[in-house]
Amino acid sequence: MLRLPTLALFSFVVFVVAGCGGGEQSEAERLKQLDEELSTIDVGPGLGEAGPPPALTAGWETDFEKSAVPLREFQSGGPGKDGIPAIDEPKFVSAGDADFLGPREPVVAIEVAGETRAYPIQILIWHEIVNDTIGGVPVAVTFCPLCNTAIAFDRRLDGRTLDFGTTGNLRNSDLVMYDRQTESWWQQFGGDALVGELTGAKLDRVPARIVAWEQFAREHPKAKVLSRDTGFSRSYGQNPYAGYDDVDSSPFFPTKNSDDERLPPKERVVFVERGKDAVAVPFSVLRERKEIAFQIDGIELIVRWQPGAASSLDEVEIAKGRDVGSAEVLEDGELVPFEEPFWFAVAAFRPDTRIVR
Repeated sequence: MLRLPTLALFSFVVFVVAGCGGGEQSEAERLKQLDEELSTIDVGPGLGEAGPPPALTAGWETDFEKSAVPLREFQSGGPGKDGIPAIDEPKFVSAGDADFLGPREPVVAIEVAGETRAYPIQILIWHEIVNDTIGGVPVAVTFCPLCNTAIAFDRRLDGRTLDFGTTGNLRNSDLVMYDRQTESWWQQFGGDALVGELTGAKLDRVPARIVAWEQFAREHPKAKVLSRDTGFSRSYGQNPYAGYDDVDSSPFFPTKNSDDERLPPKERVVFVERGKDAVAVPFSVLRERKEIAFQIDGIELIVRWQPGAASSLDEVEIAKGRDVGSAEVLEDGELVPFEEPFWFAVAAFRPDTRIVR
């Protein structure tokens, strides 16, 4: 069996999925070829097997004596520490000047203390983290393309403000962040510190949702939009994971509970947690019903869906992605934190999740 280092596998996957050598192949043919090629590759120790290679912990000032999960559950995603660079000094343009966005392009919309901003996924997909301040509140706007999770966090913890970067590592195919103050490792899904000095801490979430650019611009014509002037040279507007969100395909990297077949691996769901209760509403159901009310932890929430937002993980050009729509979750008419992950991520992190149909 061919054995490749993780970085080589990562590069191979992006190369194939993006269709760099696809010729006249159809999308279905390329995805079939990808599945066949990946089936011949040994990616090394999986979850629960051997411990991490030395490179996984080398060069860190993290207190690895403190951890909430075994270190063997982490694996390299390819790029090393800060190999995917966070944006620490974000620049913005007005909504009226954001001429680099197509009407259906997805943006992450966030409102804090009366101030609203949009973070285009065409930028986030290359950086994954933006350290910003909105309405006087320090926030980390994060996006993991492998799980389709766009989550915003309050960066304040116990009287100090944290700054976040990417570790280059994954757990259950999800982004693992680190704070630059203590170099503790944080799981993006859930916002928990899993390794290091801050192990056991949890970040508060800030309501965020993925919407079509034309909807955001219509509703917030005076808002600020994250600029392409990031200080880095990237192919903004291009999707390096083209075809990745095929609903029946598996994630590139191993995850727990991958045999959970209640939904296809990459079915998008609206995911909400309250206390010990967790609920997922499939986008396929929302597309038909448009609005669903459900109970969670004794509270009634309403989830609504509307068409018009493109998938950021479909076509090479994000603006041309198929219409997957956008959702919002309301409690007494107010937007509450929720996520839109692929089902495999929910199955991995919250296997007790109740599916509402």
